[in-house]
Amino acid sequence: MGKKLYVGSLSYDTKEESLKDLFSQAGTVNSVSIIVDRFSGRSKGFGFVEMSSEQEAQKAIEMFNGKEFEGRNIVVSEARPIEKKPFRKSFHSHKNFERKRF
Repeated sequence: MGKKLYVGSLSYDTKEESLKDLFSQAGTVNSVSIIVDRFSGRSKGFGFVEMSSEQEAQKAIEMFNGKEFEGRNIVVSEARPIEKKPFRKSFHSHKNFERKRF
């Protein structure tokens, strides 16, 4: 199984293909995903790259962390697992909610 890397401070114009080309210099890239805003469709300026091995992932971090890519100094680090967030209730579903008129 591969090792997933977080890539931050990307240009909003960065495409997955150009990110894959860059990280291919460090080894075999299994997947690339740039995160986009679901409403606007615009990049959020970060993404994830999955390298085929731990060694290639470490090499990519050493090669690219803090380096310029498409006009920005990118941040490359090991991706952290997604944290489960507690369920948020809607403001209006609160039992004691009363509308006050002034």
